[in-house]
Amino acid sequence: MKSRTLHAALFGARASVACKTGGGASAGKTGVAIDPAAKMAEVDGQPITYGDLQNDKEIGPKVRQAEVKALTDLYEQRRSLLDELISRRLLEQEAKSKGKTLEQWFQSDYVNTVPDLTEDEAKAFYEQNKSQMPQGQTFEQLEPRIKQFGKQQKLREGMSKMLEGLKQKHHVAVALEPPELPRIEVEAKGPTRGPANAPVTVVEFSDFQCPFCGREFPVIERLMKEYDGKVKLVFRHFPLDFHPFAEKAAEAAACAADQGKFWELHNKMFENQQKLAVDDLKGYAKSVGVDAQKFDKCLDSGEKKALVEADQKAGTEAGVNGTPAFFVNGIFINGAQPYEQFKQTVDRELKKKG
Repeated sequence: MKSRTLHAALFGARASVACKTGGGASAGKTGVAIDPAAKMAEVDGQPITYGDLQNDKEIGPKVRQAEVKALTDLYEQRRSLLDELISRRLLEQEAKSKGKTLEQWFQSDYVNTVPDLTEDEAKAFYEQNKSQMPQGQTFEQLEPRIKQFGKQQKLREGMSKMLEGLKQKHHVAVALEPPELPRIEVEAKGPTRGPANAPVTVVEFSDFQCPFCGREFPVIERLMKEYDGKVKLVFRHFPLDFHPFAEKAAEAAACAADQGKFWELHNKMFENQQKLAVDDLKGYAKSVGVDAQKFDKCLDSGEKKALVEADQKAGTEAGVNGTPAFFVNGIFINGAQPYEQFKQTVDRELKKKG
């Protein structure tokens, strides 16, 4: 029987892809598509068509969000299960080449080669996450659990790298296409990278303390590098209330934007997500070259709180209920998704633009 450890190492990384606020919306075309002329109801002999639903000022956005969620959820489930099957077959093939079963190979050739957390690594983890540790428990009391967690994390990270290598070695090509999605109108308002007339605009709603946003940071950097001149990126704030440092981090980014240093501070904060207290933010801002006195005054006054709240309101109206959330020419991509999904979506949009 397949061990829980093996299954967790292989597939645990895809179990969750976003910081969530609760039930809400997510993105396509397939079984939920309905002819706009189709009659949905009748009032006093007057028909209400699906087009009436779609075009209603208040109801229309909710309909599109529901379609987006249904199609995205279905696609993500199919993609996740496809990835699971691909990964299992690749690893079974790897194990077979060593004359072993998958379970035997996993224990002898993989688990035993991944080092345990050292005491120094465990202490560093404890210090970085002290605010989230159970109150009243010392490092010595938590050390076994920290080391167990660290080992599992190393197993998942190592497996992810191994699978990427195996996919390249065996020329894995995924033909499953993302669905055609309803487009949601989101104002491209905020700090921007890329040409103003780029054929593809990506609006990102993000939270500087969200670990999934941090995971997606290099994915978006790669996208901007590989599609240089073809993609415009617009950043909008969506700090979640259960991330205690996210609100001030968003305000700090907005203060830095006033001095033309948004992206520099943006990068710095994503590279240091475990340290986002106000004093840390002021230190990062100073290190990227802002006028410290102006920045500190801006941050301490809370003058950017309204700007952050306006971004949150726009995100909520567009159906965002967690981070990260992206709109690629209005097409919703929910959560920390692999680079390939962004590439497919951008390529399709570029092809439509000719």
